[in-house]
Amino acid sequence: MQLKDSTVLITGGTSGIGLELVKQLSGQSADIIITGRNLDGLNDVKNRFPNIHAFQSDVSKPDDIQQLYGTVTRQFPKLNILINNAGLMRQLDLANAKTDLENIACEVNTNLSGTISMVHQFLPHLLKQQSAAIMNISSGIAFIPYSIAPVYSAAKAGVHAYTQALRLQLQRSGIEVFELIPPGVETNLHKDWELKPPENRLMQVEKVVRVTVSGMLKGKYEITPGLSGMIKVMSRIAPGFFLKVGHREFEKLKALSRQQ
Repeated sequence: MQLKDSTVLITGGTSGIGLELVKQLSGQSADIIITGRNLDGLNDVKNRFPNIHAFQSDVSKPDDIQQLYGTVTRQFPKLNILINNAGLMRQLDLANAKTDLENIACEVNTNLSGTISMVHQFLPHLLKQQSAAIMNISSGIAFIPYSIAPVYSAAKAGVHAYTQALRLQLQRSGIEVFELIPPGVETNLHKDWELKPPENRLMQVEKVVRVTVSGMLKGKYEITPGLSGMIKVMSRIAPGFFLKVGHREFEKLKALSRQQ
């Protein structure tokens, strides 16, 4: 995949993997567009990287996606790379009746429906380009569900399956379909968690994105930084064991809740 002189749209570009992609792709001489829900966050990134383009948009809202498509394709007709990075990950006790349906739907819409909708909306434009790419960001826990974050696990498993199907359907087009399958990463994805994940399991975001950019340049369609490659293998060899290991964190969360 050629990144130099490409025009790249990154959803969720104000923090974490998205922000690090801005940093590293800027070094590849790419023209970068980012989206995010928080206007202050977008302005902060714009101040740090004056050459990027920022648009307030929420991938969980179809109307936002349609409006974004019209604006971006009109202003940037050479757009040829879409990176679906926006994500929302929460600790959830599924037996807690206080969690309403709208609350659950928000996480599904951000992580899964948003990715599918962005691809569906922008695909006709990408098909017109001589060379184009789509990158969807799933997770290592797409392979081994993480019981403390059940909706996120389910949504990312859906992203993985969708990306595989998308790659097959587009294999005779000019669009390359990539999937980044990160392990736990040092980002603010867990900032609202009551029980933080073990730090020794979190990979530095700079390393994750460095592996990602290298993988794209080499045409590696499934990119598995750090522990995520091992997780994928172990999901086939000993899935029950890793399910139990991950579930210990949910049990700790339940114990913590009982103490309060």
